[in-house]
Amino acid sequence: MSTSLDWAQEAWEKTVHKVARTSQRIGDRFPHASVKGEYQLEPASWWTAGFWPGLLWLLYRDTQNEQLKLLAESCEEQLDQVIADYYRLDHDIGFMWTLTSVARYKLLGAEDSKRRSLLAANLLAARFNVQGNYIRAWNPWREGEDNAGWAIIDCMMNLPLLHWASRTTGDPRYKHIAVRHADMALEHFIRPDGSVNHIVVFDPHTGEKLEVKGGQGFAPDSGWSRGTAWAIYGMALSHLHTGDERYLHAAKRAAHFFMANLPEDSVPHWDFRLPEGITAYRDTSAGACAACGLLLIAEQVSGQESSLYRQAGERILHSLYTNYGAWDSGTEEGLILHGTSHYPEGKNIDVPLIYGDYYFVEGLSRLLGHGELFW
Repeated sequence: MSTSLDWAQEAWEKTVHKVARTSQRIGDRFPHASVKGEYQLEPASWWTAGFWPGLLWLLYRDTQNEQLKLLAESCEEQLDQVIADYYRLDHDIGFMWTLTSVARYKLLGAEDSKRRSLLAANLLAARFNVQGNYIRAWNPWREGEDNAGWAIIDCMMNLPLLHWASRTTGDPRYKHIAVRHADMALEHFIRPDGSVNHIVVFDPHTGEKLEVKGGQGFAPDSGWSRGTAWAIYGMALSHLHTGDERYLHAAKRAAHFFMANLPEDSVPHWDFRLPEGITAYRDTSAGACAACGLLLIAEQVSGQESSLYRQAGERILHSLYTNYGAWDSGTEEGLILHGTSHYPEGKNIDVPLIYGDYYFVEGLSRLLGHGELFW
């Protein structure tokens, strides 16, 4: 790979061109996974609702394209009904409002976005269980189900909303909750070799750890690649917001597990520990997210160590662009092919995923120095 970033600028320009086209159909709605070339739309309450407007804000910041701004603002306004409904909210409040309201507030200083973000932060903080020091992941999906003790590694990416709320209000309560949850993740999610648990179940009354579940990985003790990516980026962000070196060390540990298990083209399979007979589909979304985390680690260390992480992030993004991009396709709305959402449930396997597209664009934005993180 060339040391020049000409390829990244080229990828950025192709992204701008393609999103200008696909946004005409997607509009101010909420794409999730591309099926047969067309992004399937989900309700505003779905956990990925923030990624499309977040991607639009990334592009608006550079292009000042007013149409993209209006679409992103409309998406944010539709999320008001989700807050009012309440019952459909879970820990992914962070994903949803960080990439919509916090992003708009950082870019435009909009007071209504600040208010929405603070309300979302309060609702996220309210999910904290003081017994187990965890933010509860989900609500019951069906009558009689009890998942009050479930926490998942993905939530590390929701914590920046709480740090933002503390900085914005001067009230440390939100940060305290984020730190408690991150400390819990250090103890119960990040394994000694850098691989990661997806779901940890606690007794919600006592805080006792009960079991580990495989979740979207192959098995409880396997190496789900996107979970590892959540840990890399989430722990790096916790270090960014707190300065606590323990989080940086955890991010590095997960990063080295991730990098050591990458195939030749630097784009991960959906799980790094698969038995014979299980198809090793790629998960480009895991690669894109991990690349963003690697670039952030590179900014927090120095010298040759910084180069190691930055080059690893660049290699992943370059491979995604050259080997997995769908830039010139008139029949595919996704930017990056071959994502794997939920193999154990057979959902959205080997398709573009909106969060893969988002993290790819964020990664390009970071390489090209386009502005501060929304997280």
